[in-house]
Amino acid sequence: MRICEVIGTVTLNRWEHTLTGARWKVVVPLTAVALKGEDGGRGEPFVVYDELGCGTGDLVGISEGAEAVAPFHPELKPIDGYVAVIIDSLDIA
Repeated sequence: MRICEVIGTVTLNRWEHTLTGARWKVVVPLTAVALKGEDGGRGEPFVVYDELGCGTGDLVGISEGAEAVAPFHPELKPIDGYVAVIIDSLDIA
């Protein structure tokens, strides 16, 4: 699981009909450097599937790969990243 910041929303004009009812969000992964509030430490943005209702600026935990499609088992879904948790607060030691 990676911690990411939500930076936007994707608008689709066509989608897999079985994925109706959720949103697609653009997120950027954060390293420990970025989580401490320092400059840098931000990865390349990517798109994830969101059923929890996160908003722009929220910190989220992202499941990827096989874990991203696990909530839909036994059906196969075209998902690479899934918002598994919205983070309310985070303490970095």
